[in-house]
Amino acid sequence: MTERDRRWESEARYFDRVAAGGEIRPIRSKTLARYSHPWRTWLIPEYRLRLAGTLAGKRALDIGCGEGQSSVLLAKLGAHVTGIDIAPGAVESARKRAALDDVSSNTAFVCGPLETCDLPDGSFDLIWCQSFLHHVIDDLPAVLDRIHRWLAPGGRAIISEPVSLSRWFRQFRLAFFRAPDATEDERPLEPSEIALIRRTFQTTSIRYFGLFGRLDQFVLSDGYEYSSSPRRALSNALRLTDRVVLSLPVIRRLASVAVIGGFA
Repeated sequence: MTERDRRWESEARYFDRVAAGGEIRPIRSKTLARYSHPWRTWLIPEYRLRLAGTLAGKRALDIGCGEGQSSVLLAKLGAHVTGIDIAPGAVESARKRAALDDVSSNTAFVCGPLETCDLPDGSFDLIWCQSFLHHVIDDLPAVLDRIHRWLAPGGRAIISEPVSLSRWFRQFRLAFFRAPDATEDERPLEPSEIALIRRTFQTTSIRYFGLFGRLDQFVLSDGYEYSSSPRRALSNALRLTDRVVLSLPVIRRLASVAVIGGFA
């Protein structure tokens, strides 16, 4: 078994365990209403959807689709979605989720490593890449090349990834913190990898999130739209503060998420 095969097997086992422990529920009405009109662009999910533009009739590829939450949402918003993931259990959960939300006819799911997946060039109007690239750092140039080839002329790529832009802050986190649910080979993207993404696509926007917004895990009780008004107000205040302070180059280095929008 090669090192790449070992990594693929390890990742598949990990995400199968995650899928096995999750509950599959249909998209709730407030959630669908929230994303149907994404105007709160200081929040990451709305900002990504605003960059994606109108989805009706679009051919979308959800890379690293996991249990299908994003795939199903994009389908509910009108896209024809193909999801790809390395974990068989996660893909099976995605298919069940699509059936539960009555979008099976608008979704298809492929199980396998992206690095060997055979999809036609130029076949997608939208590439949705959410928290995937930081799992394939060693193969990043080749992976980005494949993604770029799959995007149709004029199509949009929306890439959202954890980042670590400050060397000293990165060393501090490595010394004292590691996410308990992290897989063994993953790590946040560093500035050189952000630059590679920007060179691969015709980047139209890049925005950084997640300084004070990290506190949302303590603020929101049941997702943004189902939390109480005071909790949503506090979350909005934290995210709007991030919007201001992360526009400053020095402070930006403390961001934890980058959202990049680009074209083929």
